[in-house]
This record gives sequence, structure tokens and C-alpha cells, in this order.
Amino acid sequence: MPKYMMIMRATDETHAAYEGVDFNEIIEQMGRYNESMMNAGVLVAGEGLAEPTDGVVVDYSGDTPVVTDGPYGETKELFNGFWIIQVGSLEEATEWAKRAPMQGPGSKMEVRRVHEVDDFPADNEWIQKEKEWRKQLGTS
Repeated sequence: MPKYMMIMRATDETHAAYEGVDFNEIIEQMGRYNESMMNAGVLVAGEGLAEPTDGVVVDYSGDTPVVTDGPYGETKELFNGFWIIQVGSLEEATEWAKRAPMQGPGSKMEVRRVHEVDDFPADNEWIQKEKEWRKQLGTS
């Protein structure tokens, strides 16, 4: 069964809209959503991300990578967290995404299928190594 990553995206307007919302209310809404995915047996993983001020961006545009401390200046959207779910189709993943407790200006959810090792040429040396690494990690 395929896996899908649901990526929370937001803008500065989204963050501003949530400034007046009780943090405990947000945690409760997310908790109920996570619990519903657990109970349905579709949740594989999920994490929220720290504020951009606690991160960096590594830009590979030039000959040498350039590191920029957060916040990142003219950012149109930021990733705030993600879930990985295992469901039968993109349509089913989309239905789960539509249930997420997200609202407000600029709030978006990107849904993308996670590649499986079998999506790549089996005779490739690195793909064979990847399969072995996954066995070692217990993720195969």
C-alpha cells in the first residue's frame, strides 16, 4: 500500500491569524486529528517543525553551499510539519488532508506520494544497498 506525505504549509498571514488562538486548543485539535488517523490505522509518522528562527537554509545555487540562518527573509511559504500516512490512493490521502484542523489565510496542505525502493531500477547498485539499509533499520 502506498505512503503519502501530507506537508503543512503556511504564510506569515497564517502565523498572524493563529497568534490569538489558545495554544492548548491547537494542541487538542491536532491531537484529535492524530488520534483519528491512529484509530483508522493509517498514520505512519508525523511531526511538527520548530520555528524558522531555529533553523537554517542551505542554498546550493553557487559553487559552494551558502547557509542562511532563519528567519529566511522573503519567504512566501514555510513548512510547519508533516504526516506520513499509508492509504490505498491519492484520493484517500486527500480526504485525510481535508480533515486536518487547519484554517486561515495561507494555510495549505501538500499531499505527495512517498517513493518506495521498488519504484527504482532493481539492478542499480545503490538501490540494492538501499534495500539492505532498510532491512538493517527495520524499515523495509
